[in-house]
Formats: sequence, structure tokens, C-alpha cells
Amino acid sequence: MRQQTSLALAAVGVAAVAATAGYWFATQRMSHDTATPPAIAEGKKPLYWHDPMYPQQRFDKPGKSPFMDMMLVPVYADASGDTSSVTVSSRMSQNLGVRTAEVTQGVLENTVEAVGAVAFDERAVALVQARVNGYVERLFVRAPLDPVVKGQPLAEILAPEWVAAQEEYLALRASDHASPALVAAARQRLDLLGMAPETIAAIETGGKTRARITLTAPISGVVGELGVREGMTVAPGLMLFRLNGLSTVWINAEVPETQASWVKPGESVVATVPAYPGESFKGTVTALLPEVNAATRTLKARIEAANPQGRLKPGMYATVNFTPQAKREVLMVPSEAVIRTGTRNVVVVAEAGQDGQQRFKPVDVETGAEAKGMTEIRKGLERGTKIVVSGQFLIDSEANLKASGARLGDAPAADTHPGEGRVERIGKDSVTLSHGPLPTLKMGAMTMDFATPKGVPANVKEGSLVSFSLRQTHTGGLEVATIVPRETKK
Repeated sequence: MRQQTSLALAAVGVAAVAATAGYWFATQRMSHDTATPPAIAEGKKPLYWHDPMYPQQRFDKPGKSPFMDMMLVPVYADASGDTSSVTVSSRMSQNLGVRTAEVTQGVLENTVEAVGAVAFDERAVALVQARVNGYVERLFVRAPLDPVVKGQPLAEILAPEWVAAQEEYLALRASDHASPALVAAARQRLDLLGMAPETIAAIETGGKTRARITLTAPISGVVGELGVREGMTVAPGLMLFRLNGLSTVWINAEVPETQASWVKPGESVVATVPAYPGESFKGTVTALLPEVNAATRTLKARIEAANPQGRLKPGMYATVNFTPQAKREVLMVPSEAVIRTGTRNVVVVAEAGQDGQQRFKPVDVETGAEAKGMTEIRKGLERGTKIVVSGQFLIDSEANLKASGARLGDAPAADTHPGEGRVERIGKDSVTLSHGPLPTLKMGAMTMDFATPKGVPANVKEGSLVSFSLRQTHTGGLEVATIVPRETKK
């Protein structure tokens, strides 16, 4: 019995020694690995030293980290000390299909090209109405869109009321006792009944009444709407014909919302239509209509174009080029290089690294005008800087850009990293933990300090065995998210 007890005590002692040796070896291995990076063998001079768990704190000489039980790590000119950048091999860069270009300075050709359609000029419209009760005996224009010229007969109307008015007027003209005022009133009545001046003049000259009156076209164009047929009874105010003039037409161009500020009323434009290859038509912007198409995100520019020969027909497609404004030199990049997240505009900068590698770093930029596939850069980049124009999101996916602050989009919610250990010391805003390996952080067992923004629960004491979770701060360090005594964990 005594021999079995001795063997058990010996086994416990061996296990304790082995655990202690394993913990010491793990901490010494991490310290050794971090203290001797490959760059030392190359004879490069470090820029500074830092603790990988607290990269925001820099030191000007080597030594032991004040935050954890390990040596400070040197950072070299081509090392990945910048947590906002990522290093990718040239082979991986090719596999990702990364293309680069340089920031250039030049004139941004702010010529706006928009598509549109020819339409009737709604200001060149004439209505032909009946001004008296009557009957349509004959139509000279029988279908919508029939062409008409000014003075052309449109319809012949039998108006009995006109006969009585004409007889009264002729009788007064023939009477020697009628006053001039009475004759003038009778003539005005004919005018109010809708008789054309030339019809009244013909009655005066011939001395005979006309029961049938011919309506003529007041303008040249086409019949936009036909509201009458032969045999119909017409009443005063009834619209018989709607005529659209074609001496001028509108071109309604769809201008992208991002380029609408360049289009001003009064500017000259040049339009082309597929019907007449090689020919152009000049026009003037009369208005930029105050309505945005929700589907295409475009505004409609109304352009008035002369059409003396009537060659432009409503419904024709047109391509409109707006006259450029005053030119100026700006910094610009290909538009595909700009990543718009909704809250930020980001461009990925490509830098040459060591051994043929490339470093990629996202940079916030302020953009300006955009035209012909180029975007103006007002702030954030310099001329000659090499940038990525394709493959940005593949870079982000492949390397995760190494830190949440370096994501191309908005920073995602921080993940937590679970672990277990023992409380060595409780400070005012921190706690010192001797913890085991943290697989999600790829961190070995060690003793280090962690910030406690929420404080330490009252039931956690120095020497307590605890379960905890860590999360990364916006500066790259680690802080305690949760901490509870291990024996109370459910």
C-alpha cells in the first residue's frame, strides 16, 4: 500500500514538472521566434521595435515587452508592420488577376454624351376648334400624322347660324340709314362666330352669303390629333384638329445623375441620329427637367433643335454631345479603381516589396468629376502613385487585409477569441492573465496584460481560474470581452 502511494506521488510530481517545462518551453519558443526574424540575417537595420499584441506602441531599442512575457519584435522597412497593408507574392498577384495603373495628371474631358429621342416641340402646337353649331360636310385631312401646310383646307362646315349673321351684315351694309357703328358690330359678330378674315372679305366683295365655311391650317406640320369625322355635329369649343409644328423639335436626352451638374441651360449641343450617318444637328439646351428617373438614375435634358426641312422625326433615337466647359488639369485615376462603399471612397495603392513581392494598402480618397472612364481625385493620392484597377476584392478576400481597419468596406463587427487561464493581477483598467494557447489567435501559452474596458466582475479574484474571451481593438490590441470564474461557468 505504501509503495502504491509513493508511486502515485511520483507520478503527480513528474506531471507537474512536465507541465511546467512545457509552459516554459512554449513561452521561450515564442520569445525566441519573435526575437530572431529572418531580416536580421540579412543585416537590415530595424525601423523600430514593437509588441505584436500592441502594435500601436513603438520602441526605439530592443528589449522585453512591458505588456507580456516576450521580447519586442523589430520592424523593417519592407516588413509587414503596417497593419493596414498586405503583402502578396508576384505569383499570387498574377493568379488574382491584379492590374495596376498610375495616378496621372491631365485634362478631364468632361464632355457629356447622352442618348435621347426626338419629340414634338410642345410649344409649337395649334388647336383648330368649332366656334358655332354646325355639321361637318367634308374632311380634307382624314388621318392623324397627315402632313399639312399653313393655309391648307382642313374641313368644310355647314353652319346655319353663320348664314343669318351674314345676311344681317350684308343688309346693314346695303342700307343707307344704318350707322357705321351698327355695321361694325355686325361685322365683329362674324369674326366672333369664327369666320376667317379672308372669308368675311369674300362675303363683302361678292355680296352673297356663304353657308359652308372652310377651316384652314394655321401652321405647317402634322395632324397630331383628329377629333372629327364627316357627318358629325359640332358645337362651340369642340376641338377638331390638333396640329404639331415641325420647324423645331425637342430632343429629350437622358443625362446621368453624376454628370448633370455639367449640363447648363443655354449651352450648345451636337446631336447625331442613326438615320443620317455622318451628319450632325445643332441644338440648344432649354431646360434640365427637375425629375430623376428612379430606374436609370438619369435626368432629362430638353434640347431644342431647328428642323427646317422636317428631317428629324419624332421618335428617332439620337446621341447628344454636350459642349465641354472650361478645361483644367486634375489628378485622375481609372474609374474602376475607385471602390465606393456608401460611406467611403477607397483606392488600393500598390507598393513594391522585397523579393519581388507587392504590398497593397487601401487609401481613402475624395473624388470629383467623372468622365470617359476616368475619375478626378481631389485628395488622398499623388501623381505617379501606382494603384490597383482590378482584383481589389480578390486581394481583400485572399489576405483579409490583415486587420479590420484595413477592410475595403465598413469595418465588420469584432470577433471574440475564447481562452482559459489564471488571474495573476487585477489592475485599475487591466488584468494580468497566465493563459493557455489561444488557437483562434494562433497564440501560445504566456502571461500578459489585457485591458478591461468593462472592469472585472466582483467574483473574479487574483489567483482565480477563469474562462475569458478576447476581442481586437480598433488600434490592433486585445481587450477582455468577458471573464468569469471557471467553476461558475455553466
